[in-house]
Amino acid sequence: MKKISCSFVLLLLTYLPSWSQEQKPEATLTTNAPANNLSSTKTAIRLLDKDIPQLMEKADIPGMSVALVRDGELVWTGAFGVMNADTKKKVTSETVFEAASLSKPVFAYGVLKLVDEGRLNLDTPLNKYLGNNYDVVGDERINLITARRVLSHTSGFPNWRSDGGSKNLPILFTPGEKFSYSGEGIVYLSEVVKKITGMSLENFIQQKVFQPLGMNSSSYIWQDRYDTIRTNDHDVIGNVDEMQKPKTGQSADRLAGGNAAASLCTTAGDYAKFVIAILNGDGLKKKTWEQMLTPQIRVDPKYPQVAWGLGLGLETMGEGTYFWHWGDNGDAKAYVTAFLPRKDAVVYFANSANGLSITKEILADAIGGQHPAIAHLAYDSYNSSSRILLKSIIASGAMKPLNEYREQRRKDSALMIDESKMNEIGYTLLRMKRLDDAIEVFRQNTIDFPGSWNVWDSFAEAYMDKGDKALAIKYYEKSLELNPANTNGADQLKKLKQ
Repeated sequence: MKKISCSFVLLLLTYLPSWSQEQKPEATLTTNAPANNLSSTKTAIRLLDKDIPQLMEKADIPGMSVALVRDGELVWTGAFGVMNADTKKKVTSETVFEAASLSKPVFAYGVLKLVDEGRLNLDTPLNKYLGNNYDVVGDERINLITARRVLSHTSGFPNWRSDGGSKNLPILFTPGEKFSYSGEGIVYLSEVVKKITGMSLENFIQQKVFQPLGMNSSSYIWQDRYDTIRTNDHDVIGNVDEMQKPKTGQSADRLAGGNAAASLCTTAGDYAKFVIAILNGDGLKKKTWEQMLTPQIRVDPKYPQVAWGLGLGLETMGEGTYFWHWGDNGDAKAYVTAFLPRKDAVVYFANSANGLSITKEILADAIGGQHPAIAHLAYDSYNSSSRILLKSIIASGAMKPLNEYREQRRKDSALMIDESKMNEIGYTLLRMKRLDDAIEVFRQNTIDFPGSWNVWDSFAEAYMDKGDKALAIKYYEKSLELNPANTNGADQLKKLKQ
């Protein structure tokens, strides 16, 4: 691969946040690592301590918290950067982060305790426990959805229903047929758990998971103490988001009282306690624990080693099995990977939309090995072509970086940015109100992918935001020519022609 031109790199370097120069890690080393692993543990800590601040600076990540596990014990925690890029309040080991989808494995562990107690069967249809068909209307396939299928993401539900609060939850395929990640399935299972136990989600998890494991900083609902110790989230360029607080139960919203799939707030040290419990097989019967870590379904034919157990992703590699999961709440990200044969693990939380752009580097320092799950997830690396292009546009406007991009990819086709990534750049610029820059990015996508209805839809949206009704209509019509089923385009056209 040819190098990016010097001017392109200089444009990149001109947009580094001032807070990144001030990052100093707060680290805690526990010297109880077994002697036979002490050398590799010290090396991992040294690498993480050195590399994380540099990676954060390059990736525009304001704050992170990391925990390292060796031989089933917590040996190190590191706190880096700031909780809020405006206030510069530093991250500490007590700082609480959004766990996002790292909420799911914790909930799954609690559910499997109910299995051990004989109160829930993994293969009994969940509507038998609930006494109704939940939000599924007129689809008998609800009778095929079990706890096993929910925890292995083969329920047939979408990740989230398209209109959020609709009472009509679709089943997209026959349950058990294939893997399809679903937060809705986890929420459905949480309703069943509440029915079985007569407890709220928070009380159930406190009783089954947090209290037994000593996870004293963790909660699925907002705690008043979080007002001062929970980090803010940040967008792709480091802007501070307004604090989002998980609902406490006073709302009529269906997710009031916490979201089993996504609302956990925790610290790296607390989450490491949960990881250690899984590594050591604590709290579950051996047969149940083994099922949790046994592939139930393969995830992606492109990555045959990647599978899903019960609540956890798995990488079935030649050297042994890793379990893993990622978290993505938009502007908050998280990741965990653990190697079962050695009982080694790393978990980290980042208060940034860019938090998963450095996963490969964190895992290389912390536990080594090959991790096809990262490729399966396909998040942009901090130094990807699309990220460099975005930062260059932010620094100097779209025209010059796009010209340089076209020249670079002419010399090296590997630098070609795919349709979806280019679209992401355009929408990032739209959110920043950089309308002319967004239009140029979307224009490039229409040139590169003229047969895609979606690129013309996005191009039209940018012109609509700019107030150019004629061009918005023109390009929505182009999108509909390519895809008459584009309901968004049809709806927007109707509004524009009124």
